[in-house]
Amino acid sequence: MNTVQPRMRPVLDGLPVFRPGPVAHAADGHAYLLAANESPQGPLPSVAEAVRAAVGEVNRYPDGAVTGLTGDIAGRLGVPADRVVVGAGSVGVAQMLFAAVAEPDAEAVFAWRSFEAYPTLAKLAGMRPVAVPLRDERHDLAAMAAAVTPRTRLILVCNPNNPTGTVVRRAEVEEFLDRVPADCLVVFDEAYREYVRDTDVPDALTLDRPNVVVLRTFSKAFGLAALRVGYLVAHPAVAERVAKTRLPYSVNHLAQVAARASLLAEGELLARVESTVRERERVRGALLDAGWAVPASEANLLWLRLGGASADFAARCAAQGVNVRAIGDEGVRVSVGDARENDAFLAVATAYPHRTDPAAAVDQQRGATA
Repeated sequence: MNTVQPRMRPVLDGLPVFRPGPVAHAADGHAYLLAANESPQGPLPSVAEAVRAAVGEVNRYPDGAVTGLTGDIAGRLGVPADRVVVGAGSVGVAQMLFAAVAEPDAEAVFAWRSFEAYPTLAKLAGMRPVAVPLRDERHDLAAMAAAVTPRTRLILVCNPNNPTGTVVRRAEVEEFLDRVPADCLVVFDEAYREYVRDTDVPDALTLDRPNVVVLRTFSKAFGLAALRVGYLVAHPAVAERVAKTRLPYSVNHLAQVAARASLLAEGELLARVESTVRERERVRGALLDAGWAVPASEANLLWLRLGGASADFAARCAAQGVNVRAIGDEGVRVSVGDARENDAFLAVATAYPHRTDPAAAVDQQRGATA
């Protein structure tokens, strides 16, 4: 029997396979879903109705150029449509960016820990990932600027950061951009922008530099995670080239319809975001009162640096039907859900003999910022 295997890219042997863990349920059968940074609310009635009406059209291909949604986003943001590119979730758009800049020996710089897809996207594009450690749970922009070489083509700044929820602010961002070569793209991943309340955190759209790219998504605040739709805003010359990497019809029709309806209902949606922000502060306050060290978050998540106790804490949560995300032996990321979900999490957390590493503890004062 022939045992010769088909030739595949060696890089695939070292890449992780994304396998969501099983969903844990409480004794009453309920599952508290706090592992994926999703919105706890379903689509608004107007959005659900728009999707229902569009189901009868799925025998036709979607708008391949995403023209209508692109125009709606551009109008909402007050930018020309030729600066907007829509893709299958912000991670899909990020993959398009990597494809647009990748070349032999090129490098991509990002903080670590940050969004887990970055190193995988870099390796799949044939680029070298350059991970720069966080400092006090935040992006170390000075160290990231120092890591830039003539081979650097892409720098990713997740602001607020996933999984820590921490932010970088305008003065340090401006200083950082002044140090980055003008021919290197700087991508501000703003998947959680709608949850930001710190007025010193810059909206990257206001940075107005030709090498700045802004990534956003409809998955989080807009509650369309299952439909996979995100977008970037960039200089027209950049946007035009990135758009060429988009697979035909990759943004499905229902996703486009739902996103457009969501923009029309943005006022209602953002009112729901306020409830998540209030819950974020309530849960963090309760954790601080219980002696936990929790960085101030501007996202819809909280970060517990538990080190080697991360898996044990996640298992204690799972035993009560509370699903959180243990990230190796570093920590646990907890999404902010509705009040019932958050209370179920707090019942476990306040009873846990936590072992947060004092050396990694940051921001232990209520209301302070990391």
